[in-house]
Amino acid sequence: MHSPRSALFLLLTALLALDARADVRPSALFQDHAILQRDKPVPVWGLADPGEHVRVTFAGQSVTATAGSDGKWRADLAPLPASATPATLTIAGNNTLTFSDVLVGEVWLASGQSNMEWSVEKSNDADLLKLTARAFPAVREIKVGRKVSADAVTEFTGEWKPSSPDTVGSFSAAAHTFARDLHLALGVPVGIVQSSWGGTPVESWLSPAALAATPHAEKVAARWQQLLARHPAEQAAFEKRHTAWTAARDRAAAEKKPFNQAEPRAPQGPSSPHRPSALYQGMIHPLLPCAVRGFLWYQGESNGGRAAEYADLFPALIKNWRADFAQGDLPFYWVQIASYKNNQPDGLDWPALREAQTRTLALPATGQVVTMDIGDFTDIHPKAKTEVGHRLARLALRRTYGFTELADSGPVFSGFEITPGDPAATPPRAGSITVSFENTSNGLRHPAAALAGLELAGEDRVFRPASARIAGVKVVVTSPDVPSPVAVRYAWRNYSPAALCDNLGLPVPPFRTDAW
Repeated sequence: MHSPRSALFLLLTALLALDARADVRPSALFQDHAILQRDKPVPVWGLADPGEHVRVTFAGQSVTATAGSDGKWRADLAPLPASATPATLTIAGNNTLTFSDVLVGEVWLASGQSNMEWSVEKSNDADLLKLTARAFPAVREIKVGRKVSADAVTEFTGEWKPSSPDTVGSFSAAAHTFARDLHLALGVPVGIVQSSWGGTPVESWLSPAALAATPHAEKVAARWQQLLARHPAEQAAFEKRHTAWTAARDRAAAEKKPFNQAEPRAPQGPSSPHRPSALYQGMIHPLLPCAVRGFLWYQGESNGGRAAEYADLFPALIKNWRADFAQGDLPFYWVQIASYKNNQPDGLDWPALREAQTRTLALPATGQVVTMDIGDFTDIHPKAKTEVGHRLARLALRRTYGFTELADSGPVFSGFEITPGDPAATPPRAGSITVSFENTSNGLRHPAAALAGLELAGEDRVFRPASARIAGVKVVVTSPDVPSPVAVRYAWRNYSPAALCDNLGLPVPPFRTDAW
């Protein structure tokens, strides 16, 4: 028998051991107001004590899991039908967590850089979207907290928020409009998992293994090492500039004078989101193995000037994410970067990047939104994000959900024919190029006063502005400066007027007939 003192000791030891047990911690995807993916198995996962038994209860199902030696656990719910009726999700281990107002519908992961992150409150139609937000409580978003990490992370911070006038201002404008359109068309809840970071390159979003398998891995790594080598000197110079800026600002305030100097920006350093794979590790990996319907992507500006790399890295990212989410060829729809001066309006680095994006359509279950017509000469962030969302929704509704009566693309270049000039004619007649298109069931038009953005080149390979006219569903291009044309380009500059579209307003993508 134990003495009273030893019994007390054992009791205290047991209580301390009980207190030391870790609370079960599910992924932040599982909380109040969450939306779960319908019609496919739904993994629910998190952390707990090694060996701890966890029970997940939802919609009449109860499934169990046991935490492994690393504390990780996962329990899979069987496929669920869509439901807009608020339900309770219970996760019980050493502790019990109860989450309310959980719905079942469609879940899409939206990622990229600032144009995907760009909020409703900063976009066109912000007032209208806020006013009508109360009508869409089953449209919700969770924003993944920013995190740079060299190692794979299992947890993230974020909060599911139903659409309301008070919340929607911070939602991704493009993704929110997409979600609203899907909700209206499908009649089911729609959730957006938004994991984006402005100004980031594609290589930051690739896993280390996927990046290493590309032909550009060494070049990307060398560029990062060069950045790190420059950082100490750049940081010291920045601190001097910032000290001077702060003094000038304070002096102006004391003298009550206006002060319009922009604050100096800190240089990229070791904690930069440009670190290769760092955003995959910190902001995509913790979402695995979330059940989703597909991916939305709006990125590319930060890779301008490196189109050859992007042509390999972007399709590698699509394959990487599909493999890691392990749900087959999940639909992957992206936004082609818009028309923008990029400090060199006539430059060719962004057209090359757009071409790399277009070539990625060779992968199955992909689609591209063209935005050349809604770009902004002076702003890398076009404000017409609702139009971007509508166009993304067209892709998903037709290609993923089977609404084949819905158009999802404007006319697309399909071929060309050269008509030689006749210098002996009176007056001499310049040659022309007639461009053909596919997907012309909704016609071809240009709402501007003149059909701009087309260029012709002769054997000298110098492209010059050209005139054009629509002939049925073809375009005839001529230029007095190019009497014997051999090649034509459309919207092939960093910034280019691009009004050619169909009768639904869906634009013609940039194209070229040369490979120079």
